[in-house]
Amino acid sequence: MEKPSWLKVKPPTSENYLYLKKMMHELGINSVCQEAICPNIDECWKNKTATFMIMGSVCTRGCRFCAVKTGDPSGILDHLEPTKIAEAISTLKLKYVVLTSVDRDDLDDGGSEHFAKTVSAIKIKDKNIVVEILAPDFGANRLMINKVINSGPEVYGHNIETVERVTPLIRDRRSTYKTSMKTLETIKLIKNNQYTKSSLLLGVGETKDEVISTLKDLRNVGCDIVTLGQYLSPTKRHYPVTRYIHPDEFQEYNEIATSLGFKFCASGPLVRSSYRAGELFRNGQNDNRELGTN
Repeated sequence: MEKPSWLKVKPPTSENYLYLKKMMHELGINSVCQEAICPNIDECWKNKTATFMIMGSVCTRGCRFCAVKTGDPSGILDHLEPTKIAEAISTLKLKYVVLTSVDRDDLDDGGSEHFAKTVSAIKIKDKNIVVEILAPDFGANRLMINKVINSGPEVYGHNIETVERVTPLIRDRRSTYKTSMKTLETIKLIKNNQYTKSSLLLGVGETKDEVISTLKDLRNVGCDIVTLGQYLSPTKRHYPVTRYIHPDEFQEYNEIATSLGFKFCASGPLVRSSYRAGELFRNGQNDNRELGTN
């Protein structure tokens, strides 16, 4: 299936992009922005926003849409990683940071303590850096989720990925629709004004009614922020794209999400989970709450 014209992007050229690329190379760290060849890398880096993957590059789950390697990390963790990430962020002079990770079902706590330590290390280094996390479901375990919340991320994200019917087709059997919804609900039950975020990949066989139903489910568990983007199959071995969604349809979803009460929605063919994350923090606080406070 040939990609439509609206999925074509210009190569990044901004000064901030070139600076961050050079500095990350010198520091010996990689960002998800580079590894995933994100189409929005120039826009985000220009605004000093970047996404980092922690806890290694091997995931214990095998979702059919994801290019990350699946296997058994055997409980291995780099315990110096929180400090390394904090130092790198400080050196790069980033203002807004997104932390994501692979699933670590090989760890007793799913990696929740490591996640919390990384957020805490960043905050200790510079309390003014805004941290958004995109975390695993942790089996919707309240204790694990609470540990991460207590580390102080301004935005707590967990992706639902797709509609309920399609979930078993593209996600690992352990990554269920109900578990993801329960995870987002649990975050709010622990801290009701914690900003929560989720994301949908479109073009995997979902219907419009199913997308709207999923958006309603997300609002019912208190999700504040949602992003919708076009799924692009990483390789021929991965789940195929069933349809390329027109930008007008993405705009319609944006309007629907807004009408349902989401505080912020980014919806478009090239939108990814952390798209315009920094802008969200600055402009998306419609109810004037201060993120991360009790």
